[in-house]
Amino acid sequence: MPRSLRIPLCVATILLTSVARDRDPQFARGLLNRRPPAPDEMPALTSSELPFHYPAPLYARRAQGNVTLRLFVDADGRVVADSTRVAEPSGYPSLDSAAVAGAGDLHFSPAKLHGAPMPTSILFPVYFRHPEARPLPGDTILTAAVKKAG
Repeated sequence: MPRSLRIPLCVATILLTSVARDRDPQFARGLLNRRPPAPDEMPALTSSELPFHYPAPLYARRAQGNVTLRLFVDADGRVVADSTRVAEPSGYPSLDSAAVAGAGDLHFSPAKLHGAPMPTSILFPVYFRHPEARPLPGDTILTAAVKKAG
C-alpha cells in the first residue's frame, strides 16, 4: 500500500470507530469497562513482621476492629502507597489510619500471569486485637481457643 493511502485509512478507521461508539452506547461501555487480565498467581505476603501499630489510646481502651485495605501491588511486589484505600472501615478512624500508614511497609512476591510478574490490586485484611479483650464475633479460632483453655 502506498504511504499516502495509509494515513487517510488510519483516520477513516478512527472516524468509523468514533461513529460506532456514538451510536452504540454499549460499545462505549465495553471500552470503559475493560479490565486487565486476572493473574494466574496472586501476590504472596513476604514480610516477616506486620508493620501495623495499634494506636495507644485505643489499645488502652481495649478497642478492637477489622480494616480491609485495597492495595495496588506493583510488578516488583511493592505496595504503591498512594493507591492504598480503606475498602471496609473498622468503625475507629484511628485504626483505619494505622492500617493505611503501615501498608506501605508490606512486601509481597508479585502476582504472575503465565510466569511473568504483573501489577494487581488486592484486598488485604488488617486485624487489630487486644490480648486481654474478648474475641469479636467471627473470631471462631480465638473463641475455640478461649473455650478450650477455660
